[in-house]
Amino acid sequence: MLALLRIVAMAMFIIFSCVFGLALCIIRPFHRNNVHVIASWFGSMARVIGVELVIDRAPEVKDIGPALYVANHQNNYDLFTLPAVVPQNTVSMGKKSLKWIPFFGQLYWLSGNILIDRANRSKAVGTLDRAVQKIKQKGLSLWMFPEGTRSYDRGLLPFKTGAFHAAKSAQVPIIPVCMSSTQNKIKLNRWDNGKVYISILAPIELSADVSAREHANNIHAKMAGRIAQLDKGE
Repeated sequence: MLALLRIVAMAMFIIFSCVFGLALCIIRPFHRNNVHVIASWFGSMARVIGVELVIDRAPEVKDIGPALYVANHQNNYDLFTLPAVVPQNTVSMGKKSLKWIPFFGQLYWLSGNILIDRANRSKAVGTLDRAVQKIKQKGLSLWMFPEGTRSYDRGLLPFKTGAFHAAKSAQVPIIPVCMSSTQNKIKLNRWDNGKVYISILAPIELSADVSAREHANNIHAKMAGRIAQLDKGE
């Protein structure tokens, strides 16, 4: 019964957030803070699924300015956890197929996020180039999932290099965002699903002398280590 109530609550929330979010985006389409505002709505839903978010931020992140955030991507519950830490002046990059989801896809696009066609390499490179220009010209930050897909309890998957090429081109730091494991730990029919830990690490400047692949591997190792700590509640 509790699971059913939560599913209904989440469905109603998504409908209303899409309606009000689309209204906001029609009033101020592609505004630099649309994503932050709407993300905060979704992040507030963590309590509805029985989760308490425990968030820590490295002090160096405060007032950092444009940066490229990379986060681990686990499952559909990410929609109600990670958005709680999306900062102001930030847009995310998502797969092109999102635009076909009724209402949500239109909301995702109109709020200022970037859609990328991962199946077409030349188009994907062009999209990354446009994202770099947004960072440079508009002073925006970019949020990406470098695994490229949800991990579904397979651990932190290998990183693709797109985010690291973009950060080097835009000359902005990478800020890793690590979330503790949630796969098989959130049960909708259980009242209290415990704590989910999110840790925003200190910015990492990318040396021009080091390849994007090496940067990706180094930051992958750093994030994997921090996620292991978070899973222990550290």
